[in-house]
Amino acid sequence: MAFETKGKALFEQEVVFTRGVRTESELPTFRLPEIAFAGRSNVGKSSLINSLTSKPIARASNTPGRTQEVNFFQVGQQFFLVDLPGYGYAAAPKKMVEMWTRLIHDYLRGRQQLKRVFLLIDARHGLKKVDEDIMKMLDRSGVSYYIVLTKADKLKKSELDDVFQKTFEKGKEHVACYPEMLMTSSETGQGLAELRGEVYRVLEDL
Repeated sequence: MAFETKGKALFEQEVVFTRGVRTESELPTFRLPEIAFAGRSNVGKSSLINSLTSKPIARASNTPGRTQEVNFFQVGQQFFLVDLPGYGYAAAPKKMVEMWTRLIHDYLRGRQQLKRVFLLIDARHGLKKVDEDIMKMLDRSGVSYYIVLTKADKLKKSELDDVFQKTFEKGKEHVACYPEMLMTSSETGQGLAELRGEVYRVLEDL
């Protein structure tokens, strides 16, 4: 509960859009730690970020592939929240998909400021091959990541419990995957306090 209270205060600070980049050469170097949110296109990433901050900072859309840059948001004087382009969007032009994929990989590899990736998985679909590809890449890079199920309100409890358990067991096969998970819903607010608290805990441990 203490982490949740402090996490709430953390996200009540001013959030300022700092930069959006499309190529590796444009990636900035900041002194503050970075917390990144990654996930497949249409996983609900922008909606979750907006719900966490209680501010419409990320462009939410029903159209997959809306986020096409690595977007940096400074939260107070404490950290950068990084919104990564959604991956796995097959309907986009091939060259664009390749560009997004390369940009995501370039950012996630060897980024010293990056302290945790929250990997969002749509609870309705569970882990897909493209998610596991990202997980393997994070394993190789030694980047710690935490799986967060989104859209938990769309399933019955029994279905949600089943997806949670299967995803959790799969996560245990990956060395960089944090041994805990969260279920969230931007619609109902489920899990948001716990997620804010987890971000605070990561920053406190630095």
